[in-house]
Amino acid sequence: MVLKTNSLPPDVLLIIRDKGTEHPFTGTYNHFEGAGTYLCRQCGIALFRSKMKFHSACGWPSFDEEIKNTVLHQLDQDGIRQEILCRRCHAHLGHVFHGEQLSAKNLRYCVNSVGLDFVPDSTVEDTEEALFAGGCFWGVEFLFNQLPGVLKTEVGYTGGHHPNPTYQEICEGHTGHFEAVRVLYDPKKIDFESVAKYFFEIHDFTQITGQGPDLGEQYLSVLFYYGPTQQKIGQNLIEQLHQKNHHVATRLLPVSVFWPAEEPHQNYYQKNGKKPYCHLYTKRF
Repeated sequence: MVLKTNSLPPDVLLIIRDKGTEHPFTGTYNHFEGAGTYLCRQCGIALFRSKMKFHSACGWPSFDEEIKNTVLHQLDQDGIRQEILCRRCHAHLGHVFHGEQLSAKNLRYCVNSVGLDFVPDSTVEDTEEALFAGGCFWGVEFLFNQLPGVLKTEVGYTGGHHPNPTYQEICEGHTGHFEAVRVLYDPKKIDFESVAKYFFEIHDFTQITGQGPDLGEQYLSVLFYYGPTQQKIGQNLIEQLHQKNHHVATRLLPVSVFWPAEEPHQNYYQKNGKKPYCHLYTKRF
């Protein structure tokens, strides 16, 4: 298990760490209907299946069942409500209510959307996360979505000094951020080393000025690591590439806050029926 705490933006930490509550009817998953699994945003373990979700009209995602032994129940600080947390990492999720007669099971797990990740897989039990920058994030995301074992991608900005940057600010090159892609994958189907190898195979890791015609700091090649295991794997892969006489411009950096990009940039090529112009797969290992 790798905790993602260092990459989580303040609005997420306000909920899962500081036990806040998102405003009703504002959460991403309140009216969401996708088939799959809801994960803990902090540690990636599967918490709820979509078949457990129901409409309660309360303003927050509601479930009437949890995946067995994944949710911890404890008395809230107010001494009245039952707080629910991820059993593995203790991230605050919300509260559970009994006896409301809103579902056949007579339970309502009232959960904050920002405490969850959703993946369109109805059997996954656990996930891991990787974070990469390799030029325009549209192309990197497009190719990672082709990799078996990858469950979800999200584009965004990381590594900079300006909070909650916009795409326009990134393009102006004054925030210090990289265009990056967050990759969630099933560790039973693929491991981090294979995911990282693929990263080196879908972009030009030798270019020191950007990626293809996209020049600037925001387009540089970076492997961000969640802990020493990912760092060591990244170092070993770079050494293997050196031994193959490749100059490697890719930097290894610890993860920092990942700010999701605006919705039009998510799955950009899929939405627009296009393909990357400066990313392609080249066998390296």
